[in-house]
Amino acid sequence: MKAMQESIIKAGVHAYRGRKLKKRENRGIWQIKIGAASRANGMSYSRFIDALHKANITLDRKVLADFASNHPSIFKAIVETVKK
Repeated sequence: MKAMQESIIKAGVHAYRGRKLKKRENRGIWQIKIGAASRANGMSYSRFIDALHKANITLDRKVLADFASNHPSIFKAIVETVKK
């Protein structure tokens, strides 16, 4: 009985940690996608993100990564907007 309770507690700890790791890993993947697409359009990742903030464009990295991989024309338009 005690071993079962301990395993249930451990499973909860691992599940909690797994949910946090998933968010961290997804953000890294989004950054890679955005970086590759922004380099293809003539900007580095850091300059692109900085230009977004200066242009007051509030798109999060998840949306930008989706545009970069599924809608390259929209992403290119965003890059052109922040280049100006």
